[in-house]
Amino acid sequence: MKEKHIQMLGVALTAFYGFFVAWIYVAAPKTLEEVPMKAQETIEKATTTAQVITNTYEVDRLKFEQGLNAFRQDSFIAARDAFERADPERRDARTQFYIAYSFYRQGFGRISSDDALFRQGLERLERVTQIDKNFRSDDEDLKLKTPAELRHELEEGLKVTVEDFNPFKVFRERK
Repeated sequence: MKEKHIQMLGVALTAFYGFFVAWIYVAAPKTLEEVPMKAQETIEKATTTAQVITNTYEVDRLKFEQGLNAFRQDSFIAARDAFERADPERRDARTQFYIAYSFYRQGFGRISSDDALFRQGLERLERVTQIDKNFRSDDEDLKLKTPAELRHELEEGLKVTVEDFNPFKVFRERK
């Protein structure tokens, strides 16, 4: 090997080692067993970022379907988790709409609604309107098709009105 090649190899190995040390510092695995898991997370995040930069970002269809199945079985926490994994960059209006809708469905109560969940739903709806102002769901199972309809339900659930004390309120239907 020529001296120039050995120097280039030394510089490359030093740079790789520097990146490795920096990655260990940033990832901060607590045990050696966590190192492969943290490496996989880093690679997935780098891949997703590259997809966003190159405008080829897509939702993970398998994870989205898992979330949709959990949503339809009224397992809203599991549904949100699957939707979050399907759309880690929060760039898909449809996925974000389902997340907001899951907050509505989980927080809906016959007597009273869960204000914290309704507020989280409103936050996610802001994301949907930022992504697509004209979003409309094509899911036949959903009674609320647009962010405006869902926002109205969430905001009404946060208000305290005379209607809240109506005893027939227990017969109302969740949308």
